[in-house]
Amino acid sequence: MTEYFEIHERDGAARLGELRLAESRATPALVGDRLTDAGSEWRADRDLPDGDASKLTVLPHRAFPGGTAAEVRDSFATSHPDVDYPSAAVISSESPVDYGADAYVVSDAQSIRGHGAAFAAAVVAVREAVATDAAVICSGVATPRNVAVLAYAGVDGVDAARATAEGTRGRYLTTEGDYLLDELDELPCACPACQGPRDAFTRADCAKHNRNALAAELATVRQRIRSGRLRDYIEGQARHDQWLTAAMRELDDQWTYVEERAPILREADIAATTSDTLRRAEIQRYADRVTSRYRNRFKNPLVLVPCSARKPYSESQSHGQFHDAIQWRAHLVSMTSPIGVVPQELETTYPAQHYDTVVTGRWSAEEIDFVASVLRRYLERNEYSKIVAHVPDEGYRDVVERVETELDLDDRVTYTVPEGGHPTDDESLSNLSGALDGELKYSKREREHNTVRAIADYLLGDGAGDALFADVDLRTTSRYPKIQVRDGEETQLATMVPQYGTLSFTLEGARLWADSDAPTKRVEIDGFVPHGSVLAPGIVDADEEIRVGDEVIVEGPKAFAVGRAEMFGREMTESTRGEAVAVRHVEER
Repeated sequence: MTEYFEIHERDGAARLGELRLAESRATPALVGDRLTDAGSEWRADRDLPDGDASKLTVLPHRAFPGGTAAEVRDSFATSHPDVDYPSAAVISSESPVDYGADAYVVSDAQSIRGHGAAFAAAVVAVREAVATDAAVICSGVATPRNVAVLAYAGVDGVDAARATAEGTRGRYLTTEGDYLLDELDELPCACPACQGPRDAFTRADCAKHNRNALAAELATVRQRIRSGRLRDYIEGQARHDQWLTAAMRELDDQWTYVEERAPILREADIAATTSDTLRRAEIQRYADRVTSRYRNRFKNPLVLVPCSARKPYSESQSHGQFHDAIQWRAHLVSMTSPIGVVPQELETTYPAQHYDTVVTGRWSAEEIDFVASVLRRYLERNEYSKIVAHVPDEGYRDVVERVETELDLDDRVTYTVPEGGHPTDDESLSNLSGALDGELKYSKREREHNTVRAIADYLLGDGAGDALFADVDLRTTSRYPKIQVRDGEETQLATMVPQYGTLSFTLEGARLWADSDAPTKRVEIDGFVPHGSVLAPGIVDADEEIRVGDEVIVEGPKAFAVGRAEMFGREMTESTRGEAVAVRHVEER
């Protein structure tokens, strides 16, 4: 049971935590000065120490380097008794075990440094084995250049041992590279250790600088976690070392680990500046949900259009021109990298309106491959009698033509932008309008009802929109995108949240959800009535499908409530501290 470590904020696998000692420390952080080692039992048997509230006591241990045979690890395993003071257990990433400690020191951390696949596999193995709210510490590996990736993977604590050692050897460390002191004509740093003349800068000063640079980088990492922007930083920072880039990509391939911890919404925009953005869990999850949960409910033709710089797209000048030409006679779907395809009903859903991409007018082969794969899966699931491709030559048309050939769409695709033309040219817009001659308009009511159902599908699961409102005389009030959902008696059931494109349920809506055939996300609590939030210790059980940001139903012997998840489902049941659900409405039973 973790008592001396608490997680306050999350950014994927990275966490902003607090090491709750006599003097608290925010993590990810340097924790070497907060560790006291009870000693290795390789040399001699060790007595169990008394412990210290100001330190994290590393219990007696036998550390195993990477590659140690399993039978050797089993034969020389040590016991880990329960203690009532802050403690850490030493474990191997090759056979990690949860001993109920507050923190875990990875014994083979130095063996995996420099190897992307081994590093990713090791951190994932440890984090999956120990309690979700226990700290993970890697000693002897951190440098200013790699510590951001360590934190991104899920490491909470490091020490300055390697940075100090490199300094005493005359290696000057920075976030983008390492330099021999003899190579430096000037010191590219403004830390206290670098304030003197270059010719007076010693190796002792170099060690101080390295520690300062490491501490400064950790402060940057913590701020990035607070703002939900660590991945954006990592995509640039990892480029400074091949193994760090490999580690980031290997972590992307650990889908279960990363996706479980990735929030379904956040306030920060995604900076889509590298091809690795396509591999982000939020991007891949959006593409998966659009092609496996979303179902088009319009009977009209499909019009494919390019995205816009302004989000949501419907508020942009170009999409305003498209709408003037279409006049609600077609179903609008935007094509974009790195998102894929965005049906008009989901344009406010994260991350469809929360990204900013590099605009060059040219698409890479990887972008074309990704968007084409999403469009193909979308069209395999959604049948249209007619497809109007109102897209420019570069990139967009390549995607549509590829999918047209792969799916053998015959003569169903019409291109309305002349070669070399632009979608907002008068001729292009005239062609778009003409391609829809004779098509009937759909109503505002149909548009809003389909939007509400589509968002429910996206958030809750395939078919959820129809199942949720199957027995309801569905009505919508207020103006898009702040649609309010009501039943035939004008009882409010939910509100569309325009910042994230989600549905926020009322108590009546939550009860409707709980009684429907739509997939539910439930949190079971003890016999109390929550006010404001549900803390993890009060949770009995939670659906494993819950992700941070999900709408959840909270039920217990004394209360029924609805709110938003602040932890993922498994974390709710394993954690002993922290806010699990931000409660919006509660009813005492």
